[in-house]
Amino acid sequence: MKMERERLIFVTNDDGYKAKGFKALLDLAREFGRVVAVAPATPQSGRSQAVTMNEPLFLELQHEEEGLKLYSFSGTPVDCVKIAFDHLLLGEKVDLVISGINHDSNAAINVLYSGTMGAAIEGSFYGCPSVGLSVTDHDLDADFEAATYYGREIVGAALEMYARSGEPLCLNVNVPNIPLDKIKGVRVCRQCRGIWREKYRREQVEDGRYGFCLAGSFNNYEPDVDDTDEWALANDYVAVVPVQIDMTSYGQMSMLREHMPLR
Repeated sequence: MKMERERLIFVTNDDGYKAKGFKALLDLAREFGRVVAVAPATPQSGRSQAVTMNEPLFLELQHEEEGLKLYSFSGTPVDCVKIAFDHLLLGEKVDLVISGINHDSNAAINVLYSGTMGAAIEGSFYGCPSVGLSVTDHDLDADFEAATYYGREIVGAALEMYARSGEPLCLNVNVPNIPLDKIKGVRVCRQCRGIWREKYRREQVEDGRYGFCLAGSFNNYEPDVDDTDEWALANDYVAVVPVQIDMTSYGQMSMLREHMPLR
C-alpha cells in the first residue's frame, strides 16, 4: 500500500524566532505535518515586502527535533521565505506557509505594512496556500489561546480548499483580543478602508542628539460598515480576508484610456 507523503509546513513571522506567538504557531503547525521554520533573528515588524540586498545574511540552526527544524535568519521576513524556498527547501514541495502569530492587528491598511503579511504574501508566490495569523494584542505576553483555536480551523479549511481547487490562496486572519468563549465566530470579509495619520515625537537620546519616534492613530473611513475586517474585530468576530496581489485599479482604466495620449 502506497503511503501518503507527510505534509511539509513552512513557518515564519516578523516578531523574531523568540516571540511567544511564534512558539504557539510552531505547536499549531506541527499538527498538520513536518515543520521547517525560518524566522528573523531580531524583531522585524513593519518591514512589509522588504528584502536585503548588497550585504550578507546569516542563517543559524536554533533547534532540531523529530518533525521540526527551526532556524534564525538575520534578514527580513521576506528574506526568511526566500532563503527557505530558494535554498533550504529547494526541490521540496511545501504544502502550506503560515506566518505569525503576530502580536497586534494586521487588519485594514496594516496588511501593506506588515512583515507578517509580507511573508505570507511572499509564500503565496511559490504556489502554495499561505496564512498570516495575528491577534489584536501587542503585549509580548499576549494570550494566544483563541488565535491558536481558530488558526487551527482556518488552516484546515485552507488546506481543504487548496486540495479541491489547486489554486493558491493567501489569507489575512486577525483574531480579537478577547477570551475564546467570547468570540462569536468567523467572518469572511474585506479590507477596511482607512489610513494611519502619523505623528512624530522629538526626543533626546543618550548622546545628546534629538531624534524622532513614530506614533499616530488609525482613521477608519467606514466604522459602521459591517462587511469589513475592522467591523468584524470590533464586534468580536475573527476576520478572514482573502488577499490578492494585483493592485491594478480596474475601475479607472477606461477613464485613463480616454484622457491619456495613446499614440
